[in-house]
Amino acid sequence: MGKRVRSMTNAIEIRQLHKTYVDKKGVQKIALKGIDLDIPRGSFFGLLGPNGAGKSTMINIMAGLVLRTSGSVSICGYDIEKDMRRARLALGVVPQELILDTFFTVREALDIHAGYYGVPKAQRRTQEIIDAMGLSDKADVHSRRLSGGMRRRLLVAKALVHSPAVLILDEPTAGVDVELRTQLWDYVKMLNKNGTTVLLTTHYLEEAEELCDTIAVINHGQVVARDSKDNLMRSFDSKQLVITPQTTLSAPPEALGRWSAQMDQYKLVLSYQPSKTSLQEILDSVRDAGVLIGDLTTREASLEDVFLHLTNEKVA
Repeated sequence: MGKRVRSMTNAIEIRQLHKTYVDKKGVQKIALKGIDLDIPRGSFFGLLGPNGAGKSTMINIMAGLVLRTSGSVSICGYDIEKDMRRARLALGVVPQELILDTFFTVREALDIHAGYYGVPKAQRRTQEIIDAMGLSDKADVHSRRLSGGMRRRLLVAKALVHSPAVLILDEPTAGVDVELRTQLWDYVKMLNKNGTTVLLTTHYLEEAEELCDTIAVINHGQVVARDSKDNLMRSFDSKQLVITPQTTLSAPPEALGRWSAQMDQYKLVLSYQPSKTSLQEILDSVRDAGVLIGDLTTREASLEDVFLHLTNEKVA
């Protein structure tokens, strides 16, 4: 029996994780700079960051594909090096790359993958997973004959064959159709509801905003924010007031320039910081500028706004 480490309240615990790559010329590139991160059991956790931030390096270290330079990582209480087998049994990973064995059918690939994890034939969920991933009509088709979207479905299916306690999805819906996204998220949400911890990386920030309960943002190899999604979005001190004028405006009134006034088609959009400005103050300015209000709404900051603020980079 492997020795468990640290608190069992967390599915993943990362302490002072460093990774430095050295090229053939001896030039060093630091990918991770002392990452500390806890991912609670049962959470739907979003790991966000721009390209090159270190997300994939961290995932590959967890999956045993890349060696850490220093620090520690445990999966469900098992150290990824001291108790490698149990740590990997607890983990299912869907990588970005579409890497599949083209000589097997979908069904054969899942059965073989389940065998790698020592799942007895009587306990294999091959057909259930095939159905859940919408692969029923492709079950006996070789993977080389599958479309890119179907190959992505097969990658997700392979990660689920051993019923892992932790499921890592690294850009799982990149380049796939809306139908797959909907089907995938319905199934993953069901798994999460039943206790599976889900770690998601994605550049589709609307997906993370809808699905994740906790978010960490990584940039230049460091965690720059980590909180519940709601707290993270509330901490971003920015809102917009969207006004539909009674009469059409050709341009924003100059008097409203302090609110970064702009036109969005026929609507007037004003940006402000709730901590520094009251809504009444803005409405008074709108009235003084001679704008008659037909309707108005407010827009809260989105996760994309928070992300851009924290990373100071555009979403890829």
